[in-house]
Amino acid sequence: MRFTIRIFLLLAVTVGYAQREYQSYSNDNGIHTIRVSDGVYKIRFFSNEAVETEFIATGSVSENSLAVVDKSVFQSVKAQELRDKVDLSSGLIRVVVTYKPFSIAYYKSGQLLATELAASRTNKETSVKLSVNADESLLGGGSRVLGMNRRGNKLRLYNKAHYGYETRSELMNYCIPMYLSSEVYGVHFDNTWVGDLDLDSGKQNVVTYSAEGGPVRYQIFAGRTWKDLVKTYTTLTGRQPLPPRYVLGNFSSRFGYHSQKEAEKTIAAFKKDRIPVDAIIFDLYWFGTTIKETMGNLDVWRDSFPKFEKMISKFSKQGIKTILITEPFILKSSSKWNEAVAQGILAKDSLSQPAVYDFYFGTTGLIDLDKPKAKEWFWNVYDKFIKKGVAGWWGDLGEPEVHPKWVRHESGPANKVHNIYGHKWAELLATKYAEKYPNTRPFILMRSGYSGSQRFGMIPWSGDVNRTWGGLKAQPEIALQMGLQGLGYMHSDLGGFAGANLDDELYVRWLQYGVFQPIFRPHAQEEVASEPVFRSENAKKLARKAILERYALLPYNYSLAFENNQIGTPLMRPLFFEEPTNKSLFVNADGYLWGNDFLVVPITDAKLAEKTVYFPKTARWVDYYDATKIYEGGKYVSVKTAEDHIPVFVRSGAVIPTCNDLNVGSASMKELTLGYYYNENYPTVATVYFDDGTTTNAFEKGNYELLRITKEAGSDTVDIKSEKGTAFKAVKRKITLKIIQAPQTLTAIEVNGKLVKRNSQSANEASSFSFELTSGQEIKINLKK
Repeated sequence: MRFTIRIFLLLAVTVGYAQREYQSYSNDNGIHTIRVSDGVYKIRFFSNEAVETEFIATGSVSENSLAVVDKSVFQSVKAQELRDKVDLSSGLIRVVVTYKPFSIAYYKSGQLLATELAASRTNKETSVKLSVNADESLLGGGSRVLGMNRRGNKLRLYNKAHYGYETRSELMNYCIPMYLSSEVYGVHFDNTWVGDLDLDSGKQNVVTYSAEGGPVRYQIFAGRTWKDLVKTYTTLTGRQPLPPRYVLGNFSSRFGYHSQKEAEKTIAAFKKDRIPVDAIIFDLYWFGTTIKETMGNLDVWRDSFPKFEKMISKFSKQGIKTILITEPFILKSSSKWNEAVAQGILAKDSLSQPAVYDFYFGTTGLIDLDKPKAKEWFWNVYDKFIKKGVAGWWGDLGEPEVHPKWVRHESGPANKVHNIYGHKWAELLATKYAEKYPNTRPFILMRSGYSGSQRFGMIPWSGDVNRTWGGLKAQPEIALQMGLQGLGYMHSDLGGFAGANLDDELYVRWLQYGVFQPIFRPHAQEEVASEPVFRSENAKKLARKAILERYALLPYNYSLAFENNQIGTPLMRPLFFEEPTNKSLFVNADGYLWGNDFLVVPITDAKLAEKTVYFPKTARWVDYYDATKIYEGGKYVSVKTAEDHIPVFVRSGAVIPTCNDLNVGSASMKELTLGYYYNENYPTVATVYFDDGTTTNAFEKGNYELLRITKEAGSDTVDIKSEKGTAFKAVKRKITLKIIQAPQTLTAIEVNGKLVKRNSQSANEASSFSFELTSGQEIKINLKK
């Protein structure tokens, strides 16, 4: 009877927002409750920068969040209950609830951000409408190709693969229910159900979120800078753990290696051509000889891989990790089908029988990751191979690729679970690794995820992009957007995936872009080789140069990974990080920042002789490949292109750390070059992070070293301070300070008062000076002129 009454009440919640009447306000230990005629609002602040609003319609109940991990309630909120309104202020954010006509308005430092225009929940739909200002640019909504400013688009929220996409893709593998504004605030709709996010397609200055079910709950968060904004969002939803360091190296990968012999031959070719490689990825042929009818075997196909364990061991001795693909589908034709049915691990149909349906790979069932016994069963598959030496996992088709609405999961229907399936899959792996292998950082490559998936160490990629210039053109936008939404390791199949397009110029340009992209992983359908060792001699030569550049930048890149882990800042950053009020920078992704100090401009057109570059006005910029070329900020300049690199520039005053280690996983970085882009009038602030590359939470455990490099504007003193964690074994490093654009008179420096003469050099080289630094020491360098 109680259930019937609840359903009746829920069906009856049809009162229009304009008719909603205020009834009362109360503050229960930081939870601000507004009672209205058709339900209750719960408003809670997480911090100065973030607030959550939930509307619980009469007859409905609140539901737990799968996105938000910050459970704190910020108590320092000034609450005023006035005659006509409730005024709540945290400092940066202010919420004003007006009684009549009822409304909720959100402000940042006195500026109106948004007003809730409607919020409702019925048995058919959850809906929220928020106002936006007329001139705001809107970003977010997950992984798509629409242009950086996504305002005017109605975005479907249903994770779905788009095979062979190029310069426009309205729906892809990661649909994140959030938007970010050029006014430096964001709104996250905390609901997993399939739905839509309408970013003012009707040109009424209204954003509408709707879903087939779930709570009416959203978080509004704001920042004074974009860096602050992403930090606040990742405080709410969790931060990316430091990945195992080897994942910043080069991968050998294709669709796919058919045999042990083929894989070993490929790695031998890398060694022969002196191209470093840190990992090899095995696609679906490791468990079968054909694409169809073998998925779900989840065991080694011994005819093709007769000495699988020996192969893994052999690769490991060469410093190469082995990674396997897995999918959540168990085909009826697979060796595991009967076991999966008997164990009851599959999603069900309406008759509580295993849900069976057809898709490209065969007739299948889907593992139900809501079931504890299904998770245990799936983990046991992984654990068996971890014990054999497999170092990482590729989770493919996790949208799930085919997921009929009639399929039932333990927690509800398919459309409730669909968008969080990959999220739960990554959570399973991360949780079990933490339980069974607490000192091991897992590598989890996934094609689909949800808000907060980064906290499970998920490494996302941009799906089956076409192997064309249009496919390459789409990649910076996808990566930049996803970085803003917490998933800082979004990357692409370098060289492109779909189609048999043999274009060495495209291939090389894609790999050159990959040097300054989170993960360096060429991967493609096998008709045209993805590995550089099988390309033309010229393409191989240029690819090798790019890969060696990638390896040299390991200290810089690993420090970016550490920053992302600590405060959420993405590795790739839009130019509006530098100029947040420059509206033109919200339009496209022609250039971006790699960390704080690189300006990168990919070449995305064939046979391009010149490229127009915008140089942010916050700095002077030095050509990374020709330091004689300096560009003033705040200008568009046409620069000539070169075959062996894309346009890349360094912030004047920056320090770029590099090394000469050719295996990322085992790199000692005991010989470190600090490239200082000399500018007497610019300050220098740089941090270089070291740990063993494998230990989980190494920083928190004190197993780390930090070099902090500073120089004040106008000063001639560079300070290098080594901070050593309590568990870190001291290392003596040979430091070469390479001063780019040093004054001609700079022939010696003083290191802690001791004279160090310039290394021998040709007239065209930068001035360089060598000295030693032991962990825990501080060195003051006087640039004598």
